[in-house]
Amino acid sequence: MSTFQELGLNEDLLKAITDLGFEKPSEVQEKAIPILLETETDLVALAQTGTGKTAAFGFPMLEKINVDSKTTQGLILSPTRELCLQITNEMKQYGKYCKGLNVVAIYGGSSITDQARAVKRGAQIIVATPGRMKDMISRRLVDISKIQYSVLDEADEMLNMGFKEDISDILSHTPEDKNTWLFSATMPREVAAIAKNYMHTPQEITVGHKNEGSKNVSHEYYLVNARDRYQALKRLSDANPDIFSVIFCRTKRDTQKVAENLIEDGYSAGALHGDLSQNQRDLVMKSFRNKQIQMLVATDVAARGIDVDDITHVINYQLPDEIETYTHRSGRTGRAGKTGVSMVIVSKSEVRKIKSIERIIKKQFDKKEIPDGADICEVQLMSLANKIHNTEVNHEIDKHLTSINELFADTDKDELIKKFFSAEFTRFYNYYQKSKNLNVSEGSRDRDGGRDYGGKSDSTRYFINVGGKDGFDWMKLKDFLKEQLDLGRDDVFKVETKDSFSFFNTENGLKEKVLAFFTDFKYEGRFVNVEVSENRGGGRRNDRRGGGRRDGRGGGGGRRDERRSSGGDRSGYRGRRSDGGSQPRRSDSGSGSSSSSRPRRSRR
Repeated sequence: MSTFQELGLNEDLLKAITDLGFEKPSEVQEKAIPILLETETDLVALAQTGTGKTAAFGFPMLEKINVDSKTTQGLILSPTRELCLQITNEMKQYGKYCKGLNVVAIYGGSSITDQARAVKRGAQIIVATPGRMKDMISRRLVDISKIQYSVLDEADEMLNMGFKEDISDILSHTPEDKNTWLFSATMPREVAAIAKNYMHTPQEITVGHKNEGSKNVSHEYYLVNARDRYQALKRLSDANPDIFSVIFCRTKRDTQKVAENLIEDGYSAGALHGDLSQNQRDLVMKSFRNKQIQMLVATDVAARGIDVDDITHVINYQLPDEIETYTHRSGRTGRAGKTGVSMVIVSKSEVRKIKSIERIIKKQFDKKEIPDGADICEVQLMSLANKIHNTEVNHEIDKHLTSINELFADTDKDELIKKFFSAEFTRFYNYYQKSKNLNVSEGSRDRDGGRDYGGKSDSTRYFINVGGKDGFDWMKLKDFLKEQLDLGRDDVFKVETKDSFSFFNTENGLKEKVLAFFTDFKYEGRFVNVEVSENRGGGRRNDRRGGGRRDGRGGGGGRRDERRSSGGDRSGYRGRRSDGGSQPRRSDSGSGSSSSSRPRRSRR
């Protein structure tokens, strides 16, 4: 492998490379940089996420532009705000010794006036998201008519996100004789079309094979009934105590619900999706980078630009609709020379997708078993033992040793160790001792028809004519029902609130109690109506009795839209305790016992 000096970079860039601690160029850098430095050419580069693509186009662009000029000479388009900011930050680091360099980021969610002012001061390089860039062009706030170099980074993802027309419009305002450098992880037909329409006889480099997955990532799949998907996710997390992962869901709704379920079950988790405000997204990403969040639940779009090199696992809670998207997901781990694991939780009906993915990434999946309770207890026990063994002694404890020794004067070493570790082991043992086997064979029947209940199947689903307009979200309604009915924390689950009505579940044995209690029950002067929902599995309820009114009383009418959430059971809310202790919650054995408990995941 060449060195950066041998690639022909100038002294200013080499000094920055030394400061950054880069030792040798990656494969894509080694292939791309000499071509872009030595020739004026268009380029198509196919390489996985995390292989150093930003430096591959960043160093040549920085070397070729004229920093003494205030004219915009380079344009880099990226799919998301996070990736836009990441590229901008890296370009500034690469060009830290290029006196007079100004790199400006243009993206939605921030002041367009401030961004226009920064460009007007003289921006040799603009890094932009397509939507905001098109907006600024239409307002004549930027001039890209003289650019010499344009970069389409993560081109496949930009097209997946629907930016094809925006890209075409933006490129129409650029010179015909510019150089265009296209970088992509995969090469679907749409990307090939962009290359054909906007590039002139481009050179092509490929790291690995087209659409191939990273060599540093191993691929596993776990076959479960769809209704056990969330329980499988928890077990995989418990079986990997040091997990630092991104969990992918297909929709924003599922992403939010899975994250909420994990949080209420005591895991260190957060959600990242398009419905969050920019400030919320920034806070979540800051917590994830600082490892205050161990499990980041994200949509594919929101996860673009996650620049974290030490992610240990990618978990596909649901497979993506587009098979090529799997390549992007798995590329979140196994970065910067480290190894990673991509896990897929599938139901029987989805197994065929695994075969399709294997053909695209040219890698085989290992079929693994969801760990049972005994395996998880052993893993957690040894993890605790290793942490204690490696803990640095705080000698402030020395002054208390006399009292501690007196307390354990009659306890031998083995007994003391057993007592110490039992405090942690017993909680896991009690939680998992009745846990069921979640694994299914590929030849078995998917008993729930592919529907992801995420909870108990022997339950009753109810309609209640209160909702968001009455001040209830799902958590408040759940607490309200538990308090009114004097139920345990695990007895009310799958709570889903709409504007004027809601749904919830209890075990079948509680049905008579629930219906009897809400006979002639008033809340804030209004009758509250609870009925058994006619469609337990989801879908619209065809009810002609007046939108939830019983005997002419109670509001909350409208269509009863009982679209089921796929994020798993809402049961098991764990309030955050100041002492960091664990609170009892429902076992995933399906028994519904509230006596079992699971230790709170440590927040690191």
